[in-house]
Amino acid sequence: MATKHEQILQYIDGLPIGEKISVRQIAKAMNVSEGTAYRAIKDAENKGYVSTIERVGTIRIERKKKENIEKLTYAEIVNIVEGQVLGGRAGLHKTLNKFVIGAMKLEAMMRYTGAGNLLIVGNRIQAHEHALKAGAAVLVTGGFDTEEHVKRLADKLQMPVISTSYDTFTVATMINRAIYDQLIKKEITLVEDILTPLSDTVYLRTTDKASQWHTYNRETKHGRYPVVDHSMKIQGMVTAKDVMGHNPDTLIEKVMTKNPVTVSGKTSVASASHMMVWEGIELLPVVDDSNRLQGIISRQDVLKALQMIQRQPQVGETLDDIVTSQMVLSTGKTKGEDYYRISVSPQMTNHLGTISYGVFTTIVTEAASRVLRGYKKGDLVVENMTIYYLKPVQLDSNLDIFPKVLEVGRKFGKVDIEVFNEGVLVGKAMMMCQLMDRH
Repeated sequence: MATKHEQILQYIDGLPIGEKISVRQIAKAMNVSEGTAYRAIKDAENKGYVSTIERVGTIRIERKKKENIEKLTYAEIVNIVEGQVLGGRAGLHKTLNKFVIGAMKLEAMMRYTGAGNLLIVGNRIQAHEHALKAGAAVLVTGGFDTEEHVKRLADKLQMPVISTSYDTFTVATMINRAIYDQLIKKEITLVEDILTPLSDTVYLRTTDKASQWHTYNRETKHGRYPVVDHSMKIQGMVTAKDVMGHNPDTLIEKVMTKNPVTVSGKTSVASASHMMVWEGIELLPVVDDSNRLQGIISRQDVLKALQMIQRQPQVGETLDDIVTSQMVLSTGKTKGEDYYRISVSPQMTNHLGTISYGVFTTIVTEAASRVLRGYKKGDLVVENMTIYYLKPVQLDSNLDIFPKVLEVGRKFGKVDIEVFNEGVLVGKAMMMCQLMDRH
C-alpha cells in the first residue's frame, strides 16, 4: 500500500494545471498533519509538479519532459528575475516559447511579438496592452508598474504581467543563464535514461525455489537476478555462485545476498559506474523512493552510455569541457614521448591571475585518462592523486603535460604526470586509477 507521502504526491499530480494549493488545503483534503503535507509539497516542487512564487503561493504547473527542458514557464521566470506579478496570475503555469526585447517603435515591436512570447519592455503602457492582445506575457523592467486597465486585461486573458527591478540586459542574461543551466542538466545522462524497464526485467521472488534460477538461466543466459518480496521491494541479489551446490528446492531467500547496492533513477550514470567499479558489481537494481524495483542496469549499459556521452557534441559546456577541449596532442622528439599542450585562458585563472588549482587537477586527470586509454579501452575512476604545485603559472602561458604510465594492471593504473612551462617544471602529479573494462 502507498504511504501517505506517496498518496499526497499522487493527489497533487492529479490536480489541474494552474490550480493553487496550500499546506492547509492538502492537510484537510488528505486528512494528514500539516507537517506531512508541507514535506509532500516540497517534494512535489523538487519533482517539478508545482512552483512556489513569493506573494502568489504554490501553483500546479506542467511537468517538463526532458526534450522540452529548454522551455520555461512564466512561474519560473518570476523566480529567476525575482519579480512581482501585477496581473494574470492564472496564466503563470503556461510555457513561453521565446522572449522578445521591446527596444523599438510600437508597430515594429508587434511584428516580432506573438502568442506564447514574453515581451521584455520598460514603462510603455501601450506596448503592454498590445502584447497582451497578441497573446504574449509582459515583463516590465526597471521596477515600473502598469495601468489598472492593463492589469484587468491580463486577468481576463490569463496572461501574466510581471515587474522586476532589474534592467533589460540583466534580465535577458539571467533568463539565458537559466536555460543554459537546464541544457547542461539535460545532457547529464541519468540511470532512468538507460535502465532496462521492469517489464523487461527478469526477477525472482523470495518465495521462489533455487530451481527457478536454473530455469531463468537457461531461458535468458544471464546469471544475476534481483530478488523482490510480495510488494516488489528489493530484498537481495542472487548469482550463480549463490545457488551452486544447493538443493533445487531451497528457497531463494536462504541463498540470496541480502541488502544489495541499489541506485535510483535520478542517479547519474557516472556515479553508477563508480559504484560498479568500486564494489566489483556487474548488475545494479534500480529502485524508487520506497525501495521498489523499477528496473536494472548492467555494466554494458553503463559503458555504452559513457561512450555515447563522449561522442555527443555538448550544447551547454561545463567547465571541464572548456578545459579538456583545449588540450592538444603533440609529438615528442623520441618515440613514445608524446605530450599534451594547453594555453592558460582567462576562464582557467583564479583571482591572482594564475592557473586555478581545480583547473590544474582537471588537466592532469585528463592527461592520465587519455594516456591510459591507449593501454585499456574503457573508463577510469581516480582513486587517489598527489599533486605538487612547484611554481605559479601565469595567464596566457603554454603548458606542456608529459604523462608517463608507471604500471597498468587488470583493474589499476599508475601514472606520473609532469607539467612544464617553457622548459621549467611547474607541477607534478602521481595518480592511481581504477580501470573499468568492457566486460
